[in-house]
Amino acid sequence: MTTPRPGTAGDPDTGEPDVSTGTRGWPLGHRAALTACVVLMIAGLAVVAVTGGSEEPVPGDPRAAEPPSAAEPPPSSPGQGAAGSADTSAEPVLALGDHPLLQDEQVGLPNLECYLPEWRSTQEAAEEFFRAATACLDEAWEPVLQAHDLPFHSPELVFPTGSEFDSECGTISVGVQTAAYYCEGELFLPFDGLQTQQYGNNPGVYLALLAHEYGHHVQDLAGIMEAAWDEIYQEGRNTSAGQELHRRMELQAQCFSGMFLGSHVERGTVTRDAYDNAWSDQATRGDDTSGGRDHGSNENYATWWRTGAQDNRIAECNTFTASSESVR
Repeated sequence: MTTPRPGTAGDPDTGEPDVSTGTRGWPLGHRAALTACVVLMIAGLAVVAVTGGSEEPVPGDPRAAEPPSAAEPPPSSPGQGAAGSADTSAEPVLALGDHPLLQDEQVGLPNLECYLPEWRSTQEAAEEFFRAATACLDEAWEPVLQAHDLPFHSPELVFPTGSEFDSECGTISVGVQTAAYYCEGELFLPFDGLQTQQYGNNPGVYLALLAHEYGHHVQDLAGIMEAAWDEIYQEGRNTSAGQELHRRMELQAQCFSGMFLGSHVERGTVTRDAYDNAWSDQATRGDDTSGGRDHGSNENYATWWRTGAQDNRIAECNTFTASSESVR
């Protein structure tokens, strides 16, 4: 099956990065089941976990980007990251559907080259891959956040080993449903959770997983995550309304992940094959696979990722104003 052509986030004529304008991608040729992430709230802190998850992607034409903007509300404030010191004058904005990051319909991620080492399914090689990919994510998202006067710092990458590890969110068990976690500015990537026996040497799958968790980091920095958890607690975490809010948060991270791959495909070493594999993988993940109610159906999980990949518009990742059906 042909996969949709990914979008580009640069100027429609020159292809140069632009945080205010861009071109839209080709129409989505098909809808697929989506990848599921699992968000766990432990000890009142934010922690996000991703599960493992095929149909083929057709690249869209991502549009230009302007700087953009879970689990429980993050108590800590932005600090200093690998990409540099956080701007102490910038503050998160606690808002959801009306968040300023999500209002400009011309904002997307810039088309940048991203050079990644060859994926090899070993602990050492995986760490090298994820560090290089995080540097690319920093480069893409930092100008978007700063353009909206939002704080920025790179997440701290942690590579735990063994069947469980300790975090600010408590002790986390590693399993097939917990491939990665985001907690309080830290992004955990336990090698045993990546399911390399199943996915093999498919860098696109691992890159999309990282980009999803980084999407939660963007939500955290912007204030979206804290605002979401405030409402989830108000509604009740196990209520229908609370679970829907949780799905909206997860599906937005999916859309952000798609934006990154769609705007970087066939630039640097992010190949079309890697993009296609990531596109297909999204159809195998979601609540239909996990049995939960907090990440969205496989169909919606994939659709939101593919929307981001094809359109590369942050405003179109506004899951908090989307219909209930599209986030079920």
